[in-house]
Amino acid sequence: MNIARTEPYEPMSAQDFAAFGLHEVAYVKRVEDEDETGYAIHAADGTRLSLMEDRDVAMATIRRNDMEPLSAH
Repeated sequence: MNIARTEPYEPMSAQDFAAFGLHEVAYVKRVEDEDETGYAIHAADGTRLSLMEDRDVAMATIRRNDMEPLSAH
């Protein structure tokens, strides 16, 4: 069901936007450089949390920590 809003939305601050989903989601991104190769896990604010050798292990690690994994390209 769609509910019409009568008041305008208030814009989110940059800080609020950066913290949005901080404790609910984590991102997995393939990393390749001269020092490391694998799948990096990042918090919603972009903070790198960990590096895993395998994508499936990275996704499972996120789920084990009660978060929703998302892929970043």
